[in-house]
Amino acid sequence: MQPVYPDLRDASVFITGGGSGIGAALTEGFLRQGAKVAFCQRSDASAFCDQMQAKTGTRPLYLACDVTDVEALRRVIAQAAAAHGPITVLVNNAANDKRHDTMTVDEAFWDWSQAINLKSYFFAIQAVLPGMRAAGAGSIINFSSISYMMGAVGYVAYTAANSGINGMTRTLAREFGPDRIRVNALAPGWVLTQKQKDLWVTPEGLQAHLDKQCLKDTLAPEDIVGGVLFLASASSKMMTGQALVIDGGVVVTG
Repeated sequence: MQPVYPDLRDASVFITGGGSGIGAALTEGFLRQGAKVAFCQRSDASAFCDQMQAKTGTRPLYLACDVTDVEALRRVIAQAAAAHGPITVLVNNAANDKRHDTMTVDEAFWDWSQAINLKSYFFAIQAVLPGMRAAGAGSIINFSSISYMMGAVGYVAYTAANSGINGMTRTLAREFGPDRIRVNALAPGWVLTQKQKDLWVTPEGLQAHLDKQCLKDTLAPEDIVGGVLFLASASSKMMTGQALVIDGGVVVTG
């Protein structure tokens, strides 16, 4: 159950990676607010759109796109704006936390990781800024992660991008604040999406992580939705340049 934010009704929302994992929960959350939701992802999301229409009564607009292709990303954002009006809420959610060993990282892998985890965020923001300026306001929410705060090992390219997202968020918040465009980051903890369960969750690893949390429940994608809706809505109208952490209390304990 989420609070209702009246200003999100009919808002034009664009979510990268909005058809699976946390992104799917976000798409549903905005649909239940009455927003007009468009999202992109590389894999086919037709079945997910069918599911959302059955559950919420509204079908999101799915646009196929590899976010590392900047021209394709610009194109689908323009398509979303043409269908729903100028985008006033952008959620940069698409990411890939593929594990890797520092000593075997090559230039191609590094560039690929930055392209999906940082570069795509910047160019999505650049694409929505003119419409937000014309609308007189906007909210941009950049997904980061607590992994860089913890100094987590095993995916240095990803944690480097996460840290960069926060620097970019603060700079853009100051640059576009005079246009009433807010830019915030959201850093989840270990959210147990199906991908995480399939690839990286072990009983021992999960217990070690829960031992670091103040709150001892595991995080699900639905636990992230409320924070995003808050940052998107006028309830946070004087909040910008911030990083909201939803992690069960890991980073306060180390």
